[in-house]
Amino acid sequence: MNRQTVFTNARMVLPDQVLSGSLCIDGDTITAIDSAPSGVTGAIDLNGDFLLPGLIELHTDNLEKHFTPRPGVKWPELPAIFGHDSVVASAGITTVFNAVATGNVLPDSTRSERFDHMVSAVREAAASNITRAEHLLHIRCELTCDSTLEKFSKWMDDPLLRLVSVMDHSPGQRQFVNLDKYREYYRGKYKLSEREMEELIAHHTDISQRFGRAHRSEIARLCHERGVAMASHDDATLEHVRESVEDGMSIAEFPTTVAAARSSRQHGLHVMMGSPNVVRGFSHSGNVSARELAAEGLLDTLSSDYVPESLLHSAFILAEHVEQIQLPEAVNMISRNPATAAGLHDRGEIALGKRADLVQVTQLDHAPVVRQVWRQGLRVA
Repeated sequence: MNRQTVFTNARMVLPDQVLSGSLCIDGDTITAIDSAPSGVTGAIDLNGDFLLPGLIELHTDNLEKHFTPRPGVKWPELPAIFGHDSVVASAGITTVFNAVATGNVLPDSTRSERFDHMVSAVREAAASNITRAEHLLHIRCELTCDSTLEKFSKWMDDPLLRLVSVMDHSPGQRQFVNLDKYREYYRGKYKLSEREMEELIAHHTDISQRFGRAHRSEIARLCHERGVAMASHDDATLEHVRESVEDGMSIAEFPTTVAAARSSRQHGLHVMMGSPNVVRGFSHSGNVSARELAAEGLLDTLSSDYVPESLLHSAFILAEHVEQIQLPEAVNMISRNPATAAGLHDRGEIALGKRADLVQVTQLDHAPVVRQVWRQGLRVA
């Protein structure tokens, strides 16, 4: 028996306009959109709040924070993922691609062992069918790890795997073309001595030169065989973009320069940037500002990366501060566009026949606040 729910007095953010009126869902599907308020008894009155499509997150590192809430602390798997699930759902995210890496920056670290547990937890949580958000996998293939292919082969046929990115975090290029920024970031993160830092630089430079290209080519081949979407990561130069095009990437994830973003767009790649970059107004690595790319018309999608609540906030910031972008276009960057990039054609917008993933949002001092969240017609937050 279908569940019918009616929303009234809503400012619905459609792909091309903000429409005040009412919306009806039957079960898990949007069945009616009207520019007039509803007179149906029991309709949910949103009192003029915004009604957005559920947000879609393609790359978040938030799950790992719950597995390791403090250095040296290992949290139990299911409590960790359900804690993460609560955080992303309360941020308005109804579909989340959990980014799990195939390797680790520090060669002798035990951190990579937790990645297997993270994948297992995502599988178990998805099978439980009680999570607030829908959880999928995004495997981040670290090319500067000699065990990358071995790790990837364990996960490449998982039905939850919908996105793979290839990344090279070796010093002196891409995200860390500035070696001072590289030293600042990793010495701060891992508390390395000067000697340990120089050893790390030498190690990753060597691994990148010996394995990077071979790993990248083989991972691309395996993904194309399986029809899994692929993203490049931190492209900085025209040569990087050319390589991504040749490897069949469809998403340019966090390009570090205007030139790389523009070339990616010209070659048909979908440009994604981090929403913390938008909220802060600049990149923590000293790379291009996402707001600058937005103003240049070179931004398609936003990812919350390491701050789930930044996804919604960034869309409202772009709509307020970038002249060329109105709220519907900004909301598309956190819903419709990532859905399209990931091949999720059943969701990502308020439209007839689409999945009833919805977020009620109000504004307080120009900051958006999530009031309620529905996934497939059921309230989850």
